[in-house]
Amino acid sequence: MTPAHAGQARSTRSAMGSVAKTPVLDLSTSRYPARSLDATLAIAVILVLVGAEPVQAQKDAVVVGRPSPPFELERLEGGRLTLGELKGRRVVINFWASWCTPCRAEMPNLIEAWRADSGAMDVLAVNLTDQEKRKDVTRFVTELGIPFPVLLDVRGKVRELYSLVSLPTTVFLDSSGVVRTIHSGPLTPDALERGLATIRPNFTINQSAPAKSPPEH
Repeated sequence: MTPAHAGQARSTRSAMGSVAKTPVLDLSTSRYPARSLDATLAIAVILVLVGAEPVQAQKDAVVVGRPSPPFELERLEGGRLTLGELKGRRVVINFWASWCTPCRAEMPNLIEAWRADSGAMDVLAVNLTDQEKRKDVTRFVTELGIPFPVLLDVRGKVRELYSLVSLPTTVFLDSSGVVRTIHSGPLTPDALERGLATIRPNFTINQSAPAKSPPEH
């Protein structure tokens, strides 16, 4: 399946099933195209045509219902952060870039959600620094007043690890580090709430099902 083009839609994958579709920005047609990503996709297509699957993709694929792969990145303000440091906490990983208009549009929603629940939830803003200049990252963070950690994917390793093909993309992890939702496209308040619901304690798939009427006697 080919990546969605800018202006097309991609749905949320989660334990709750499909939800309303939202527009996304395809990295392959972005202002700063990811050359390494294009090469990866080309290789994947060739392997599918010959009936094989990429070994690395089988090993590291991010799948809803499975633990998220670990990573370590530089922080914009200095130092480094590993995903393992947040063990036992709910985590929202947001992939973004300063030139991505949908990323700018959704960031206030993420900031509001973090402020409302920062005691039990962390947000990691992973910037695609391999596709832009650091000064633009700093300007974006300052303009929007991002209060949570901003991580720099300088070599695109984490982007590749999560098989990212569009921006923005947001991954929701529960307190056990398990991926519960992967959302491609801007996070509207409703979409964000649906993702957060899947990583709250005591959430079950049945919670997303419509209520049943009581049996008639």
